[in-house]
Amino acid sequence: MNDRWKKDYYRMTGEKYKNGIKSFATMRFSHQIKYMKLWRKVSEKGNIVDKIRLHIKAKKYGLEISPKAKIGEGLYLGHAFEITVAGGAIIGANVNLHKGCTIGAENRGERKGCPIIGEKVYVGINSTIVGNIHVGNDVMIAPNTFVNFDVPDHSIVVGNPASIHKKENATQGYIAFCVGKEEG
Repeated sequence: MNDRWKKDYYRMTGEKYKNGIKSFATMRFSHQIKYMKLWRKVSEKGNIVDKIRLHIKAKKYGLEISPKAKIGEGLYLGHAFEITVAGGAIIGANVNLHKGCTIGAENRGERKGCPIIGEKVYVGINSTIVGNIHVGNDVMIAPNTFVNFDVPDHSIVVGNPASIHKKENATQGYIAFCVGKEEG
């Protein structure tokens, strides 16, 4: 079993993955956990059958996360429907993506490309992050926010047009069950 996927499982459930009935039931009834398990497999070395299965699940749940995206350990998919992540996107560890959010490419102009998102970032419902920009660590993107500019560490981004508000521990209380350095 893939260690990175186990960290996604932990972030989404708050429990370590164990072979047993409870983990089996969680897998059976949580589409976002099943999706991420298959996504991790395909993004690392999936075969054609796995790629087809991922495509079917993507259409069923509206989870269009490109296997070409680079996603750190401990991804949390909240209310996981209609989430889009472009192929060139880079997402750090312990990131929360919520319903309707888009991490997308800009096709022309000075920001042509995909975002790089740091660690411990909360992306709220229906938020959009586009272009060759950098979103720092410990950043909260509020629901319904459009971001097409660089965001420094320890910030809250609100609105459309968006504004940045500096705040230490911006994601405290929103990012739970961290993996990696903070995992205890």
